[in-house]
This record gives sequence, structure tokens and C-alpha cells, in this order.
Amino acid sequence: MSKFIPVLIAVLAGWVMMIAYFSPRLLSSRQLAEEWYTIVATIAMLFGGANLCLHHLKKISDREAGWGFSAVTLIAFTVTVVVGLLKVGVVPESVKSLNRPWSGQFQQEGSAFWWMYEYLFSPIVATMFAMLAFYVASAAFRAFRAKNVEAVLLLVTALIVLVGQTKDREITSLFLPAPSDGTAPYVPIGDLTEFIRKTFVTAGQRAIMIGVALGVVATSLRILLGQDRTYLGGDE
Repeated sequence: MSKFIPVLIAVLAGWVMMIAYFSPRLLSSRQLAEEWYTIVATIAMLFGGANLCLHHLKKISDREAGWGFSAVTLIAFTVTVVVGLLKVGVVPESVKSLNRPWSGQFQQEGSAFWWMYEYLFSPIVATMFAMLAFYVASAAFRAFRAKNVEAVLLLVTALIVLVGQTKDREITSLFLPAPSDGTAPYVPIGDLTEFIRKTFVTAGQRAIMIGVALGVVATSLRILLGQDRTYLGGDE
């Protein structure tokens, strides 16, 4: 019974959401399901925040390895939540709302939350992606060694795309002899790069998207039929 009711709710909500697209009579039921989704998502977010705090407080209390990072995480989480909820530095929306300083948007430009996002969160994300790009380049260097025919094709294609993304005319002029008419030597690497992107890359992306869509459909059907119960935390 503890699993039957959640599965029944999920199945009914899923069928209502799907059938409502074809039957206007179920539109109100669909809107009700969406409202409940918002409520449940908000409660889940609160539980997630509480779980985050309890997890890191336990690490600090037990003096586990890296507990200092947990302290930094808790401080950053608390400051972000307080600044966002209190709307620190937010300007009221209009002159009529001067006596209501909380009427402005918490993410508006110039507010403390905006400043934290622009000058703390964005640089950290940029640093993380820069480090990720370094490791990807390192892995690509090892993977692009021409050991067999497939690796040679991959290496040549990657070089064409890399050069095509830059100023290919200026780069090719460094290695090719100048024509007799005095013009700069040019190899249409940019056009070849565009052909590779539109033909081979697009075909691969579409194949991946079709596979993902089929997986989503299969998982959705299993949930609608009550066969998939992994969202309850178990294997069934």
C-alpha cells in the first residue's frame, strides 16, 4: 500500500496530463495537476536545502576530511538565501511603490543578488568550464593519435574543423605558395567545415536526439503503466 498510492497518483497524473492535450474538458484537471506539481517541487526544494545543511553540519561536527569546504558551502548557501529572500539592494518597481521596497525583482541589475551572480557565480562557472576544456583538450590529444584508419579520419576531421573555426584564409596563406596573380592562397576550409557540420555532425546529433526521444517515450510509457517505480527509491 505504501507504494501503491504513489504509483496510482503518478499514473493518474500522467494520463490526465497527456489526455488533456486532446480533450479541452480536462484542461482544468491539467491546470490543477500543474499547480500541485509546483507545490510538490517547492516542498522538494525545501527538503533538499534542509538535507544539504544537515549533511554538511554533520561533516563539520565530525571533523571529517574537507570539513572546511562544508563550512564554506553552508556560509555561501545561507548568504545567498538571505540576500535573495530579503531582496537586499532591490529598487521598488515604480514611484508609486516607494513605500514598498520589496516590490522589485530580487535579480534586478544592481541588487546584491545580481552582484553575487555576476561577480561570484559566473567567474566560478567560467573557471570550472575553462579547466574542463583543458582536460578535454588533453584527452583529445591522446585520443587523436593516428594509430589506425579510424583515428586518422578523426584526426583529419578535427583539424579541418578547428582550422575552419579560425581565420582559415590567413592560416593557409602561411603554408601555401602565393599564386602568380598576387592574390593570397586560399583553401576553402571554412566551406568544408560547414559541410562537415551540416552533414555528418547534424546526422549524428539527430541520431542521438532520436535515441533520447525513444528512451523518454519508453520510460514515460513504463511510468504511465505503473511498471517503472524507480522514482520511489527502489529497484522496481
